[in-house]
Parts: sequence; C-alpha cells; structure tokens
Amino acid sequence: MQFGIFTVGDVTTDPTTGKTPTEHERIKATVAIAKKAEDIGLDVFATGEHHNPPFIASNPTATLAYIGAQTERIILSTATTLITTTDPVLIAEDYAKIQHLTDGRVDLMMGRGNTGPVYPWFGKDIRQGINLAIENYALLRRLWTEDVVDWNGRFRTPLQGYTSTPRPLDGVAPFVWHGSIRSPEIAEQAAYYGDGFFHNHIFWPSSHTEAMVRLYRQRFEHYGHGTADQAIVGLGGQFFMRKNSQDAWNEFRPYFDNAPVYGHGPSLEDFTEATPLTVGSPQQVLERTLSFRDYVGDYQRQLFLLDHAGLPLKTVLEQLDLLGEILPTMRAEFDRVRKPGVPDAPTHASLVEKAGGAKDSTVYAAGDAATGTTDRDLDDPEVAKVLEGEL
Repeated sequence: MQFGIFTVGDVTTDPTTGKTPTEHERIKATVAIAKKAEDIGLDVFATGEHHNPPFIASNPTATLAYIGAQTERIILSTATTLITTTDPVLIAEDYAKIQHLTDGRVDLMMGRGNTGPVYPWFGKDIRQGINLAIENYALLRRLWTEDVVDWNGRFRTPLQGYTSTPRPLDGVAPFVWHGSIRSPEIAEQAAYYGDGFFHNHIFWPSSHTEAMVRLYRQRFEHYGHGTADQAIVGLGGQFFMRKNSQDAWNEFRPYFDNAPVYGHGPSLEDFTEATPLTVGSPQQVLERTLSFRDYVGDYQRQLFLLDHAGLPLKTVLEQLDLLGEILPTMRAEFDRVRKPGVPDAPTHASLVEKAGGAKDSTVYAAGDAATGTTDRDLDDPEVAKVLEGEL
C-alpha cells in the first residue's frame, strides 16, 4: 500500500488574513511540501496539470524533475497528465527522461481534464475529448513499447519510422494510472489496458466511488488481466486535523466556506458527512481512511489533498507532521486486513522484475552511435549521397 499527497496547485487567498500568495511563493511551497512528504515517510508526491489561472500547475515535468533532484526515495507522479491536449510524443519523451533522472521514481496519472477552455488553447476540440484520450494514449503506449513506430491517426500528423528518445529506463515504461472523478469511460480505458484506476474520491459520496471502482474491477477481469481483486486501484481523499477535534473544525471552517471549488455551497457538516473529507483529530482521520476499504476493497494507493483553499504553507507542513504520526498505524492496519494474493502497488523495480529483468534501453537500430544513422537511413539515396560527401 502506497500513501502520498497530491496538489492541484491552486493560488487561493487565505480568508483569515486576506493574503494571496504570489505565483513564485506557491511554486516554491509546492517543492517544500514534496520534500516534507518524503521526510515523514510518504511514498508518493503527485502534481496536477492546469494551464489557467488561478493555478501554478502547468509544466509538471519541470516541477517533478526539480523535486526529483532534491529527493531520494519518494515516487513522483502526476494528478493528472492531460492526455487529450498534450502531444503523446512529448509525454513519451518527457517522462522517459524523468525516469532516467530519478532512477525510475516516476509514474503517471492520465486524465481528460475538466476545464473547457484548455482544449482550444492547444488546438483541440472538447467535443472530441473521449476520442482524443483513446487515440493519444494508444499512441503513447506504442511509443514506449515499440522502438520504431509508424502511425496514422485522426488528431495529429502521421509518424514514419519514429523512435522516441530516450527509451524507457531498463526497457520498462512508467506505470500508468487513469484518473477520474465521474467518467466511466476512463475506468473502461484503464481496465482495457490492465492499467491502474485512480478515483479522485474528494467530491462524491462513497456510493459513487464504490460503483466506479466496481465497474473498473469487473472490466479488468473481463479483459483477462486477472481477477477483480487483482485490479490496481487508487483513491484520493482530504482531511484537516488538529490534536483536538473542535480546534480542527474551528480552524478549517473559514477555508472551507470560501474555497473556490466547494465554498458557498453545502455546509462543512453536510460535506464531511456526504464525502470523504474528514475534519477532526488524527484518530478520526485514521479511522475514516481505514473505512474506505469497506466499499472499494483492498487497494494500492491512497493520496490526500492538503494544500488547497488558501491554507498557508506553515499549516500544510503541520498537517503533514500529524499525518506522519499516524502513518505507521495506517500502514499496519491496511496490511493486517489485506486479503492474500492482492498485488502491491507497481513500482519501477516490480515492473522490471515482471518483464524478466532490465534491458538496455538505448536503440540505434544497427546504426552508428556517432552519426545517429541507421539501416533505414542508408536506404535513402539522398542520405547516402550526404554520407559519401556528394552533397
């Protein structure tokens, strides 16, 4: 079982002070939070991808590479990578490069994105969102698993004899999760490929999460990847805690009431009753988190959203310290009730082992490492003339 945190990178005014962090402060805070996550023993840090104000989560590859250079153990992930509006060729290159830089400490969460204006900004049509997700991901998989790709599709220019570089570390692509709040199509896509399914699990009641995960498990088994219990599931979650439960409620209430996403809507009491948001003591957070297994079964990854709604960095780091105190018990309790045969969360090491060992990821296709030429190049008369000095 992996535990971690994810951020959406919102820049939100602190309602108790009226102070809005600058973009620079929020970016630097993200790095500090990721480093703190490793310090307390968490397994995963994930960043979302937004290209519009008030977010600073664009260019997740730069963020993850920078954090990777300052950490040693924590897995770096996305939450999510926009497979609809980002060129699969760029995704293949960028995340294979981060794989090498971090010695395999990277995976991805693919998603469609829910901000309508983003699609035309990147030359895409939101009405084709599902088709984009299907086609682009199919191409990404080929770019990582095939050394030479010929491709013709609907949404990008063709590829002829294309090799994505660098090749995945040890010949094994990063593990992919497919993230969703409410889309059964994403659950179906994850199941079709045998990838992981991550249900955001922060806005919806447990009955919705249960139905989405059950669909994914059933379809995972249908496609022959294993039993439903062997499907790879991740959940989101939110909490705010203090040693004293009432102190937590009093301190968090103004942040909740003014949050851009759920503020000015249901009361804090109604929202915590209907969704996984937990406000209270560390013991209450521990018990509520352990209860998620009651309706989704054994799962592999639990990520929490902590740095949202204008909470200052100091408060977020205090939340992480409190999480660190209950983390050993949380791990032990999930392990204690885990059914035999349920797989662990995939890691680079486990994927290499499953593939039969590490393979040399460098590809020259019988060519010359110095010139980068290949047998395919030499078949081209114009290339041959250049090499012979005739042009």
